[in-house]
Order: sequence, then structure tokens, then C-alpha cells
Amino acid sequence: MTTTTMQQHEPPGGAGEAEHYDAIVIGAGQAGPGVAADAAGRGGRVALIEMERVGGTCLNHGCKPTKALRASAVVAHQARRAEVYGVHTGEVTIDFPAVMARVHRVIEDQVQGLAGYLDGVDHLEQIHGRATLTTDPDGVAHRVEVAGRTLTTGRVYLNVGSRASVPPLPGLDTVEVMTEVELLALTELPEHLVIVGGGYLGCEFGQMFARFGSQVTIVASGGLAAREDPDVRQILTDLFTEEGIRVVDGRTSSVARSLARDGASDGVEVTLEDGSTVTGSHLLMAVGRRSNSDLLGEHGVETDDHGFFVTDGRYQTSVPGVWALGDVNGRGAWTHTSYQDSQILLAPPRTADGRITTYAMFTDPPLGRVGMSSADARTSGRRVLKAEIGMARVSRAILESETTGVMRILVDADSEEILGASILGLQADDVIQVVGTAIQAGVRYPTLRDALPIHPTVAEYVPSILTSLQPLD
Repeated sequence: MTTTTMQQHEPPGGAGEAEHYDAIVIGAGQAGPGVAADAAGRGGRVALIEMERVGGTCLNHGCKPTKALRASAVVAHQARRAEVYGVHTGEVTIDFPAVMARVHRVIEDQVQGLAGYLDGVDHLEQIHGRATLTTDPDGVAHRVEVAGRTLTTGRVYLNVGSRASVPPLPGLDTVEVMTEVELLALTELPEHLVIVGGGYLGCEFGQMFARFGSQVTIVASGGLAAREDPDVRQILTDLFTEEGIRVVDGRTSSVARSLARDGASDGVEVTLEDGSTVTGSHLLMAVGRRSNSDLLGEHGVETDDHGFFVTDGRYQTSVPGVWALGDVNGRGAWTHTSYQDSQILLAPPRTADGRITTYAMFTDPPLGRVGMSSADARTSGRRVLKAEIGMARVSRAILESETTGVMRILVDADSEEILGASILGLQADDVIQVVGTAIQAGVRYPTLRDALPIHPTVAEYVPSILTSLQPLD
């Protein structure tokens, strides 16, 4: 990837002289650009500071590049299964450098498009560099140091995001460790990718690289997708096993270089707490995210125990005149929550309080989730009913020979509230939004049950299964 060209300006009054802005936005992720453009559109002098590349995690090494990569993995998988549909393709081979070149080309176009848009916003100055923040308790003169300049303002918007968390495991400094950033920079396919972490990132990358031809081992305490319902996790585990992915349920205690017979380094060895080991050529750490609030220096803004800024429903922090948006406020580590943060902020009196977060894991097939899981419902004290069907009974899934998965919706037997849903299967990432929207709108399940769906779709089974509710066991 090339580095985005951003506007750089020398201080008009010489180095060290403070420059005043009506607003300063730190971070050009999913929330920052909209907030900055809105402030500039009102005629104020606005600075938008980006420490790396515009677009944030999502655009540069998160949602979008991983989904571009996933598209290639899905095509490879479909080609290998083509004879199921009466289509014969011959041997399927992967040109991994070409796969990655496509990803970078798609993403670079979008990065440049965003940067070009921001360049065209009047009264908006883009600044590239590491920024540190010193807040004014009175909310009048917050100071930002960046690129040798001192900026002051009464309004600061923080959209600095999060980064991969790498635990301090013994031996970690002796091996080459990848996060998603380094993985997406690869130009050669790993022979054997060992992934520590069975969450969304580990599952998505694990399946993709297995389909590209790598051996893949996922080491995860509690197995895959540990927060999901046990049967959903089992379906996912069985699917991965069928695709040749080894899933090891265990906690990593240390890592080390693995040595070939001649004593040369031959990759990485992961040791588990039970003493067993897993060896591979490459190691990906996918065990969660950490806040980027620490990158701002001694900012004086209250954070929680995990370093995320504490905010109210309008994203106001503990310091007057400072707001926190996106991952760094701990209200959702998703692109769509970050983007909606900017929409909420710009539309008072709207707040984030009571927001229903719908999300998806982009395995193939995907997993869509909203609200309570079955475990949550069992401990809620409510009388809970469930509507459920295996994807093997869904007409559209049968027609497309994509019958892996399950659809499940949970409702309150007394209030008729929709409590949550888990959908693993064909088009689950889209279908789950039907349920999420209904929950957000306060729709009771009879309304959803009585809706007229389109046939043949996966979504038509949302109303259908709600006619056959059973007590949650």
C-alpha cells in the first residue's frame, strides 16, 4: 500500500506559536470525517488529524480488506464445489500475490477517495502525525501537539480507535508475531498458520487461509466463538473441521521458535497450559482489541479499567468540550457503531442510550447476532420462547446447496418482546438486520410473525418460524 498524501502546513506564526481552531478532530476513522466535515460546513476552522491513514481500522486493515480477501476465499471454495451444481472447473489453484494485490488495489482506491473528499471540504485542514492532547478542565483551551505544531480549541472530538491486543506471553519476543495488520501485508501464502484466538477475527482469517491452501490451526481457550450458543459453536467447529482446520481447545502459556533438524529456525511453536504444543510457519495473535487512548499522552480524560473513554449517551467525556466516538468509547467495536456515533452526535437530542447493536461474523456461511443468546435468556428470569429451524429446511438454502446452520429467535412469552436472535447460515449477515431493526423499533413478535415475506428467501423464515414458538429448554 502507498502512503496517503495529506496536507501539511507550517505554523503561520513560527514554530511553537499556538494556532486556534473552532474544532479539532483526532482520528479519521468512521466517525471523525463526518464530524469534521459538519463542523467545517458551519463555517468554522477545523483540523482533522490522522496518525496513520484516513479510513481508520475498518478501511485499512479491518472490515473492508478482510471482506475483499474473503471474497477470493469464497470464490475458491465455490469453484472446488462446482460439480455439486453440475459445473466442472478442473483443478483450482490460488495466485496468492494476485489475491493480495486485488485487496490492496480495492482498498487504496477507497482510501484515496476518502482523502480526496476531505481535501475538497472548505475550512477543513488535514494534518498527518502523532497527536498528544492536554485538556483544559474548564473546557476552554484544549491543546494538541502534532507535527511540530501547537493547536488550541474549545472542542475536541476523539476518534482514535483501537488496536490488536498482544498479551505478554513468555517467548513472544523471540518469534515473528502477526496481528491483522501484518497478515494483510503478506505476499506469500503461509505454509501453516497458527492462530491464537477463536473469536471473530481468528475464525474469519482461519477459514480464509485454509481455503487459500494453508494448513490452519486455531488455538482457543473455550473453542471457537466462545460467547455463542453451544450448538451454534458446534456447527461452526464441525464446518471448520470438514474444511481441514484443526481447532485446539486450550490456553496458550508460551511461544518459541521451532527448530528444524539442522538447528535453523523453522517457524513457531506454541505451548499450551497442559504441556502440549502446536507448531507452524506463521503466528497470528487474534485475542482481542485494546484502546488507543494511551496514544494521546497524559490527556486528563477519564477512562474505564480497560482504557476506553467514559462517555454519556451524547459521547461527552469527563472533560467539558471533549467527545469520544467509535471504538475508543467502548460502546461498540464495530464500523457501523462508530459511523452511527457520528450520526447521533450530529442529530441532538438523539443519544446512544438504548441502542441495539446487531453484528455479524463473516465466516462462510456468516453468523448474525443481536440481543440475548440462549444462555442470557435462561438467566434473565423471563419466560422465554424460541423459534428455530435448521438451515437444511430453508427452501432458499436447499436450492443453493448451502444448508449449514440454524435460525433461532427468542421472545418473551408475557410481554411479546423480541429478545434476541442467532442466525448461522446463508445470508445471515443480512437477515439478522430484520430482527435487529424490529427490536430497535420496539416491535412485538406478532407483528413480525404476521408480516408478508418474499419467497424464496432466507428472510421469509423469520415470520414463518414465529408461528411455532416453543419454551426455551
